[in-house]
Amino acid sequence: MELRLRGLTHLDPLAVPLPHGTEVTTRVDRVLGERRVPQGAIGRVVGSAGAELDVMLVGVGVVRYRRDELVPRKTGQVRHAERRSAAWDALLPAVVLEAVVGSRAWGLANEGSDTDRRGVFALPFPWTTGLAEPPRDLVSADGSASYWEVEKAIRQALRADPNTLELLFVRTAEARDEIGAWILEARDAFVSSAIYGSFGRYALSQLKRLSQAHRLAEHRERVLDWLANDPAMSLDDVARKLATISPRAAPTQVDREFQAKEYIKQLYRSLHDQGLLPARDFASLAAFARADRTSLDFSRDLRPKNAYNLVRLIATAIRWLRDGEVDLVVQGDLRETLLAIKKGAWPLDRTIELAEAMTPELEAARLATRLPPHPDVPRADVLLRRVRQEIARRHLAAEPGPLGKDAPPAPVATWDDGDAAPTPGNDPTPGNEERKDGG
Repeated sequence: MELRLRGLTHLDPLAVPLPHGTEVTTRVDRVLGERRVPQGAIGRVVGSAGAELDVMLVGVGVVRYRRDELVPRKTGQVRHAERRSAAWDALLPAVVLEAVVGSRAWGLANEGSDTDRRGVFALPFPWTTGLAEPPRDLVSADGSASYWEVEKAIRQALRADPNTLELLFVRTAEARDEIGAWILEARDAFVSSAIYGSFGRYALSQLKRLSQAHRLAEHRERVLDWLANDPAMSLDDVARKLATISPRAAPTQVDREFQAKEYIKQLYRSLHDQGLLPARDFASLAAFARADRTSLDFSRDLRPKNAYNLVRLIATAIRWLRDGEVDLVVQGDLRETLLAIKKGAWPLDRTIELAEAMTPELEAARLATRLPPHPDVPRADVLLRRVRQEIARRHLAAEPGPLGKDAPPAPVATWDDGDAAPTPGNDPTPGNEERKDGG
């Protein structure tokens, strides 16, 4: 990997942090059963365990490596990893509000549950006055902790973003600074009937996507076995064979074959998105079918954790719309149901049926809600101005603390030939997607 091209010679590619989502290249061979995975394999970091990293390798699956057995694949990701790590180290003391979120906050944790944290941080005044764009997010290397800059958090809350509203209303929310206390005091300003869409309708749409993934899984092994046993089969050949066994109704044989072909296309697109195929095409699917698949765990596709959380979001929306207030700790029969879904004791079809059965109650809560139709934007604006003024005051008064005289030095704007402008401080995270499941 050539780092000199972008002026990154000060970085050690064997030591630079590799956040989740980073594309990497392996430096060593790995033996999985009777299969040898040679060095030079390409993958994406998907997890971590102490000093080791779990990597989703194209055409192989998840394999564990030591940090020194991996190098980042793209220079831009090296740059991003360096900035993300530097921002985390510099600005963590500027966190003003923090909470434990996810299953531990909802009363749905078990022994293996992660401890996820979210919060809000404030930018020291000098970080907002120069050309270098400051970070709007702080994310730990393993992704278990993430914090939003004050303005970003406020804007997300005004949009009724579930992650942000849950941070503000969860019992574990704790102010670590006077600014954090102001945010909690103003949290009612962000509540509106938009919860119906951002919580309830969003969850229903995601459950439909899970249902589609479930349908993809129904015939996946069969299709892969056909291709493994007869490499000469074309897309049309597989579609015709699949149409004869598919339970999906269609008016004509042509329609059945068209549906089967669309299924196969969805299958190779899905496998590509998971990092298992090098391209989104039938040829890659056929090659994958002939490879050793014994090390792959397809059970991750159905994600009962996601399913149980989406049902929880619908129930939360119903209570909040109906009662005008909410307690995010789940209790009673709903808790037992969600725990059963989380453990995989419920088939996905049953979970989807439960969610769909909650739809009339969700609609009724929307129609009868006492929540305002829109958030209190003027109040949110006053809050942000108050925060900005307080940060400026602490800086000018050189008060002790991370927002005053003890603030970390602001980033220096530099020119990078890879950019069309002075180097920003907030590259998008490669391979990471914002979650709405709250961990």
